[in-house]
Amino acid sequence: MPRELLVIVNEGAGSTELAAVEKAVEVLRRVADVVVVRTADLDALGAALRVHRERTTVLAGGDGSLHAAVQLMYDADMLDAGRPFGLIPLGTGNDLARTLGIPLDPVGAAETVLDGRPRVLDIAVDDSGEVLVNAAHAGVGAEAGRLATGWKPALGIAAYPLGAMVAGFSSEGWPMTIEIDGAEVHGPTTPVLMLGVGNGRSIGGGTPLAPNAEPDDGLLDVVVAAVEGARNRYAYGLAMRDGVHLRRDDVQVYRGRSVVISAADGAEPFRVNTDGEVSDPVRTRTWEVKPGVWSVLTAGSARAVW
Repeated sequence: MPRELLVIVNEGAGSTELAAVEKAVEVLRRVADVVVVRTADLDALGAALRVHRERTTVLAGGDGSLHAAVQLMYDADMLDAGRPFGLIPLGTGNDLARTLGIPLDPVGAAETVLDGRPRVLDIAVDDSGEVLVNAAHAGVGAEAGRLATGWKPALGIAAYPLGAMVAGFSSEGWPMTIEIDGAEVHGPTTPVLMLGVGNGRSIGGGTPLAPNAEPDDGLLDVVVAAVEGARNRYAYGLAMRDGVHLRRDDVQVYRGRSVVISAADGAEPFRVNTDGEVSDPVRTRTWEVKPGVWSVLTAGSARAVW
């Protein structure tokens, strides 16, 4: 049971999120010595981690905050599977917490920090050096994420399905080549509506992109949706919402340690959404798994139940 904790909160957290943090800290302080630090940027985050490096880090935030912390620690060679993170989910999506079975309420999450066991996890790293903690996707999903970013302050989690609906009706797909562990699994003849790379299982606050993914098996689940026609695109969106899109004939799933996607010659570049952050258009993207490089305190040592 961790007794010395560092709780990190984003300086930009709103009043509702800060109230949740207060509830979690109240639970933690019943049995632990807790230091709370509010950080405004990555420099402040890095300083807090260095100053309090002997404490167990508890990150109060969502997938974006977790991504930023893991990125910083990976770049600084500070990730250590023997020093687990605690997680108090505060974000809009909290998708990695969902995969790991961490309660989304602050009191339950705090109790998991106190009573949980470390689960050793993988990450993936792309050719730009960016880490993938939960999931990445290219195509219509990334366009949906780009649209949802502007709507999220007003609509919250409802921004994601709205963005997906708008993007789905306006896109014909992206001709691209996909390689898994060096073998081509999809050529550019049939455009890809959506390409998903799952370390965790869901995106956008519980939409099951890769419902069978496990973040500790050394493999990425790659979902290739080569969906053509407006009616099929709409049906795919409904199926994905309900977690049954993998049953479709125009959706294939592969698993591997490395993934390369490349735009076909003459085709438009594509955007990539990595843990909620949407890239500028690119023509190629590569991911490599880094197995067992960090850990999170979860409700048990076994794999979480979806």
